[in-house]
Amino acid sequence: MLKLKKILAEKLLCGINSISSESGLDAANIADMLEYPPDAAMGDLALPCFKLSKSLRRSPVQIAEVLASALECELLAKVEAVNGYLNMYIGDKFYSDCVMTAIEKGEKFGAPEFGKGKTVVLDYSSPNVAKPFHIGHLGTTVIGHSLKKLHEFAGYECVGINYLGDWGTQFGKLIVAYRKWGSKSEVEEGGVDNLVELYVKFHNEAEKDKSLEDEARAEFTKLEHGDEENLALWRWFVDVSLAEYKQTYKLLDIEFDSYKGESFYTDKMPAQVQKLRDSGLLKIDDGASIVDLEEYNMPPCLILKRDGSTLYPTRDIAAAVYRKNEYKFDKAIYVTSAGQSLHFAQWFKVVELMGYDWYDQLVHVPYGTVSINGAKLATRTGNVILLRDLFAQAIEKVTDIIDEKNPNLENKKHVAEDVGVGAIIFYYLSNNRMRDINFIMEDALSFDGNTGPYVQYTYARTCSVLQKSELVDGENKITAAEERALVSVLSKFEEKVIEAIEAYEPSIVTRYILDVAVAFNQFYHNCQILSAEDEEVRRTRIRITKAVNTVLGNAFSLICLKKTEKI
Repeated sequence: MLKLKKILAEKLLCGINSISSESGLDAANIADMLEYPPDAAMGDLALPCFKLSKSLRRSPVQIAEVLASALECELLAKVEAVNGYLNMYIGDKFYSDCVMTAIEKGEKFGAPEFGKGKTVVLDYSSPNVAKPFHIGHLGTTVIGHSLKKLHEFAGYECVGINYLGDWGTQFGKLIVAYRKWGSKSEVEEGGVDNLVELYVKFHNEAEKDKSLEDEARAEFTKLEHGDEENLALWRWFVDVSLAEYKQTYKLLDIEFDSYKGESFYTDKMPAQVQKLRDSGLLKIDDGASIVDLEEYNMPPCLILKRDGSTLYPTRDIAAAVYRKNEYKFDKAIYVTSAGQSLHFAQWFKVVELMGYDWYDQLVHVPYGTVSINGAKLATRTGNVILLRDLFAQAIEKVTDIIDEKNPNLENKKHVAEDVGVGAIIFYYLSNNRMRDINFIMEDALSFDGNTGPYVQYTYARTCSVLQKSELVDGENKITAAEERALVSVLSKFEEKVIEAIEAYEPSIVTRYILDVAVAFNQFYHNCQILSAEDEEVRRTRIRITKAVNTVLGNAFSLICLKKTEKI
């Protein structure tokens, strides 16, 4: 559809220039003005001429009438001027030839190319070591990976970074708890679960004995100063945690290019602190070192505590500088909860004030909170819902559904895993990322409505049709409204990809997948495919089914959804 918009914009520009050669518009401006009418009876594309009235010094009605009489394009069936709108009706030739031919490019269909030669670094997932990988991490993980897939699809070289929370006073607490109440055998057997139990026990005991907090600070200070015993324990806690996290990433089919966590940047912070001092940005406030951001309507950015220890902004600045030098990125994307928006705004501004000319390449992508049945999550109290448990529950429920509806299904365990995990991903990514989500398992696993199982079942349906048919070359013959409506939806894929990348919003792709699924199922139920008597009609409908299979497959990969050939 983008190609057609460009063609029409060039032709419309000629008509606009015939009215006035001083409009100041170019074809790109006009293409951006083209809209999709809410009702197909109003055309497939429309140009609201109100936007041209001032520059052309004509009424919208007059402009629409002039353009309607001047616009000629063999890909249009009809053009009408209606109340200041120029309504354009696309001919079947465009859908049967241009769109269908383009989709036959396969996995490259819908891929924009504006990312070629550019690098994007994406910082996402980033769980805190020795703490559970719970549903609160779902947002950063699936939004981040979807954005990585989207940027890769557009040609970018992408670097996925799992910025592990592997440093901080919590490790002092864990070291104290382990030495007082833990054992090697229990941690080896229980993994992160046992580390969490120790962490929770520490806070429960610290409520009764405040001196435990001082012990924890002392142990972390020893860790910071390179105490070998504490370092050995810390490395072990990290290894135990990563082993479990990678099991969850395997379920999601996610791999990272780097697991460099906060600890990696410990020796890289002093240089940035010194740069802040040298530039006169660092000020002392009640013993702490800050950068004053009052001029920018923000609280001060804390760089060093009173005791000289670093904080999150210090580490993030050092990490950004390292990544710029290491990867030469054109864009660095950080996917975290909306609650950290001020933090990112502050240190982004500090990077700018430090004179780094790439400050505007830093992008924070925030998202809302997630809960299950309204229950908030808190590691200290042990009130968490682990992702591995959530996935296991979803897989079990899908297995029960398959046993009931299709007990002889091949690779039943594998399919249940793909559909169960996919249901959770789709449920989350079907919402605008800034919305707070209350997760309801029954809704997510439904095979009806706007769900992952519904769209995966639709993909399986296209596979079933194609397995029973044979693709034959020849001209396409669109004869039914359902065919036309379906191919029209398919033609918009690239636009949706671009829109999702520009807005950092995977839900645009998710909602588009639903549009394709709905249009295909209407086509499937209302149009004979394999049993169509007319050979040209049958061939066209098989090829349309193949086109749907291609587009859904491409779109699934952009939101971490598996392609299920049978359910």
